[in-house]
Amino acid sequence: MKKLIFILFAIFTVCIFMSGCTTTKPGYGFGSNAVISDANMEKRGEATGVFLFGIPIAADASMSTAAENGGITKIATIDTRTTNILGIFIKRTTIVTGE
Repeated sequence: MKKLIFILFAIFTVCIFMSGCTTTKPGYGFGSNAVISDANMEKRGEATGVFLFGIPIAADASMSTAAENGGITKIATIDTRTTNILGIFIKRTTIVTGE
């Protein structure tokens, strides 16, 4: 009986760690800038968020922060770059180009 409980617990634990509950949409976080289709891509700004075991360590990777970091007032494109190491360490960078 103990062996069965151990096996079920192990399966449950593996399922929890292998399931994902994160999203990778551009500009996650607080930000409300709109993308303008006729903006030039002269400037570039980045903002990075870091998570450890799903807990935000430095989590301001919003598109508005990336635009501020690049001195951008009109956004042309938004992109994200994600580094994920076994769900333990996650680093997300929002990259904004514009003028």
